[in-house]
Amino acid sequence: MAYKKLKYWFDKELTVMLSNKITCINPDFESKKFIKAVEHKVPNLELKDRIEVIADELKETLTNSYPENVNLLIQILGPENKKETGMFTNYYWIMPIAKYIEKYGMDYYEISMDAIAEITKRSTGEYTIRPYIEVYPVLTLKTMLLWSENENKHLRRLSCEGLRPRLPWAKKMDIFIENPKPIIPILNNLKDDKSRYVQKSVANCLNDILKDNLEIGKVIIEKWKINPSKERQWIIKHSLRNLLKKQDDWAMKILSLNNQD
Repeated sequence: MAYKKLKYWFDKELTVMLSNKITCINPDFESKKFIKAVEHKVPNLELKDRIEVIADELKETLTNSYPENVNLLIQILGPENKKETGMFTNYYWIMPIAKYIEKYGMDYYEISMDAIAEITKRSTGEYTIRPYIEVYPVLTLKTMLLWSENENKHLRRLSCEGLRPRLPWAKKMDIFIENPKPIIPILNNLKDDKSRYVQKSVANCLNDILKDNLEIGKVIIEKWKINPSKERQWIIKHSLRNLLKKQDDWAMKILSLNNQD
């Protein structure tokens, strides 16, 4: 992926790529219609709107049922991403498929969860899953709790990242800003994760909690600082970064204890 502003990757060239992948499985896909519609609509749009246009045109051009369309789209995703990077470079083209699941899959919970899992193994489902948390909070939290123990690091990361109360570029999760306690079992499962990729997500989620629910965040960290692994020490330090910038006494004390272990 040569360097250019991310939004400019979501253009006619991307629709040609998607069309080629789709027609390998469904030769009846109306490629010209799809490409022309996107090409006409995206030039003056920013990144999110470009992605949404492509997702909407997939909806218009894929003429089968949602379950059948999702089955087709999952088949074009290609090999899983074995690295901790690449979601916005090698796999950027999957983002409109994730948006398609986000917008049009709400009536098909199980199918959509499976699709989000497959997308996440290559790209990211952290934005896609948030509307499902709002509509199906109990079910989705159960699914994400299972993901937090999955052998796949991308799914473990999603189990935390998708729940962040203040995920950048996403709508705030008011449900967790008001009460972050439902997130805690997932964070506890991940507090000693070996993947730095997952650790960053846990630290960022805990940092979000500290912004809005300082006392709850403090309770989590006070428990975690007892006999911490080196992975947990890193998470604690990174989660405290905003408080440390303010030279908060409690955070400074925690950091001092953290450095002694």
